[in-house]
Amino acid sequence: MSVKIRLARGGAKKKPVYRVVVADERCPRDGRFIEQLGQYDPSQEQSLLNFQEERALEWLNKGAQPTDTVRRLLRGAGVWAKFKAKAPAEA
Repeated sequence: MSVKIRLARGGAKKKPVYRVVVADERCPRDGRFIEQLGQYDPSQEQSLLNFQEERALEWLNKGAQPTDTVRRLLRGAGVWAKFKAKAPAEA
């Protein structure tokens, strides 16, 4: 089972609100997920992003692969740098 950290869409038409979730990659976008890590609201002037940083790091260390969009959000929040600092150097 391959696990992804990705966005699940919610909200009304033309007013998206996303949840950052950990899910099996075979499940549909808005379908079943393992854990909800936070939320992302791009419609606000200052994009709202809040999530559980410790849980995100834990899932990354377990091998969960973030999507490109989630990786960009993690970089903006500084979580990706913490993950890379803890990762062992590849030879």
